[in-house]
Amino acid sequence: MKITRADVENIAALAKLKFDVEELDKLTGELQTIVTYFEKLNELDTTNIEPIAHIHDIVNVLRADEVKPWLEQDEALKNAPESSKGYFCVPKVIAQDKS
Repeated sequence: MKITRADVENIAALAKLKFDVEELDKLTGELQTIVTYFEKLNELDTTNIEPIAHIHDIVNVLRADEVKPWLEQDEALKNAPESSKGYFCVPKVIAQDKS
């Protein structure tokens, strides 16, 4: 698979990244090297290899679910700096795109 500068520009746009001409040329070469390396993996015979999620035989150890007492709504809101209609009030946070 050939990585072109247009591919890198498209990926950068999707990631909302900006690069100058020199950086784009460098990234194009680096991504091509990575893709070429991964294409070498296609040369391996994996017909008798079972797919795995981990290289080690590990098992998740989960604790049993237990019903525990919880705070009533009034109790949970008692120490809140501000509440309204049974909910915590928090400052409004909105990220703005400055590009």
